[in-house]
Amino acid sequence: MTNSRRITALAAALATAVSLGAAGAQASATAAESSVVAAPPAQELRITRFLGEQRLPHRMRFRGTTVGGLSGLDRDPRTGTWYLISDDRWRYNPARFYTGRFDIHPVTGAFTRVSLTGVTTLRRPGGSPYPAYGQPRSADPESIRYDRWSRRLLWANEGDRPDAENPSIPVSDLSVRWTSAEGRHLGELAVPRNLKMTATTSGPRRNFGFEGLTFTERGIAAVTEGPRYEDGALPTVSQGATARITVWGRDGRPRGQYAYPIDKLPAAPIPANGKSDSGVSEILAIDDNRYLALERSWIEGVNYKAKLYEIDLRGATNVLTRDSLTAGRPYRPVSKRLVSDFSTVPQPLQNLESLAWGPRLRNGECTLVVGSDDNFAGNEATQFLAFAARGCGGR
Repeated sequence: MTNSRRITALAAALATAVSLGAAGAQASATAAESSVVAAPPAQELRITRFLGEQRLPHRMRFRGTTVGGLSGLDRDPRTGTWYLISDDRWRYNPARFYTGRFDIHPVTGAFTRVSLTGVTTLRRPGGSPYPAYGQPRSADPESIRYDRWSRRLLWANEGDRPDAENPSIPVSDLSVRWTSAEGRHLGELAVPRNLKMTATTSGPRRNFGFEGLTFTERGIAAVTEGPRYEDGALPTVSQGATARITVWGRDGRPRGQYAYPIDKLPAAPIPANGKSDSGVSEILAIDDNRYLALERSWIEGVNYKAKLYEIDLRGATNVLTRDSLTAGRPYRPVSKRLVSDFSTVPQPLQNLESLAWGPRLRNGECTLVVGSDDNFAGNEATQFLAFAARGCGGR
């Protein structure tokens, strides 16, 4: 297939939006349990064009660091600076984020280049770097956002804990922390008690803590990658799972928590008893109530699969005070609508973990960039995919 035919086919496939109800979800809760503010109907977000793909070299060296594990990215719309956070926990270098430039043509939207411009070590409250993996109070950075209202950076730490396969790992709480452009710790949000890491079969599972993070004008939201122990099992080919989206006010205090229904595994592992890892890898605000949610699965013998959804918190039950989502009163999860199945982007599909708004084009289209975490593995890539979209509000 020629490049022009491939891009035309890709755009057509990505523009297809499939509406998904909350089928199989539990019944609606009382009005007192729902705290999401209603808003006038908004135009649904839709992908209109594929703008291009760029990659960084495998384990490229940059200012004394090894580049890889890029799990989150965001853009300062005022300066055009991009921020990219690495989930490396001193396998190569201390926890850190990079700055960079993404060349997206303002008229055609052509995505032609990615370059790094700086690297910054994240600092603990006392000023020292975070300890290495396997040590107490280490950090597992998974998402980074630039707050255009306060002009600060916020990053999500997935935390760590022991499990059956890793019994000696110490407990490190998940967190959402402010940092300066120089990496200086500037404070953190209050994490709900139901997201406290433990050494028992309670709270968030290992590698299923905060994975996605986003801002709205009125608040901040973070999503766990998968279900807490009390909220049910991990996804399988026969059933989905439930993650939690926590919403804070601008004062840093939790004001709500909402159930996110994760899809079933899109395929069975090969062999049938093979491993899989599936959940929400990033969220991105469209407005105060609507977000994009990136669901990503790795399935042994199959590779990666990913889908992009538009979700809406309006009408969802506030489950902040509920310790379990498998027992007790019925609740209503957030609604979700399929925006894109990434099976049509350049293959093989990579480990898509980051999602950010790029610059708006002169024709009014907004741009959306999706990035991958290469896990520092030789058979994976640090990839960036750019798309044009409509229905993204003031972004």
